[in-house]
Amino acid sequence: MASDGRLMGNFVRWHIWLGWLAGIPLLLWTVSGLVMVAKPIEEVRGTDLRLEAPEAALPAGANIAIKLPEAGEKPVTAVSTSMESGRVITRLTHADGSVVRFDEQGRKLGPFTNVEARQLVARQIKGGDRIASVKGFDAADVPLDFRKPVDVWQVVLHDGTHVYVGQDSGRIEAVRTRWWRVYDFFWGLHIMDLQTREDAHNPIIIAFAGLAIVFAGIGCVLLFRRRKAHPKIP
Repeated sequence: MASDGRLMGNFVRWHIWLGWLAGIPLLLWTVSGLVMVAKPIEEVRGTDLRLEAPEAALPAGANIAIKLPEAGEKPVTAVSTSMESGRVITRLTHADGSVVRFDEQGRKLGPFTNVEARQLVARQIKGGDRIASVKGFDAADVPLDFRKPVDVWQVVLHDGTHVYVGQDSGRIEAVRTRWWRVYDFFWGLHIMDLQTREDAHNPIIIAFAGLAIVFAGIGCVLLFRRRKAHPKIP
């Protein structure tokens, strides 16, 4: 009995000390989880800001023949053609994710300009005509809230929304609202990776999760022992 008492005493002390260590990540997980479910995911992603427009039919007899690269060049994984601003545009998507655009005559189109990016955002995003600034970024140095190795224009709206337009694809690659950036920060806290906010398999979160399991396990043992030590009075 004395040995049982000492063991339970040790469990109590371990539980208290582990509580100081495990309490912080448990609080972070709870708060960050609450923030991430506070708004519908459509609002977080800015899906509700995208304007739906009916797809225009390709004109009869339109020339969409594009010669694919020769063997040894970058392989093509997808080809798509659509009507955009009254023009027939064909896109070749390569295996590395890069995109090349061609007009109806098969001429390669240059990267999207600052003006074209503004016009695209104005047409496809609610409030897209209220632009605060436009800045270009190289694929190797994109902002943290984009995180794709793509040359882009960052179109900042007056409400703080960041709209990213691919310079080569000529399409809106991402919409990052203010709430998305808050969500992203707390997601980084949740997985304990504030640097890239993508690595959920890191030693910090694994160590704290293991610590929390031990803390909860000892708590269950103490709860069971306490119930056994104080039986219900008839």
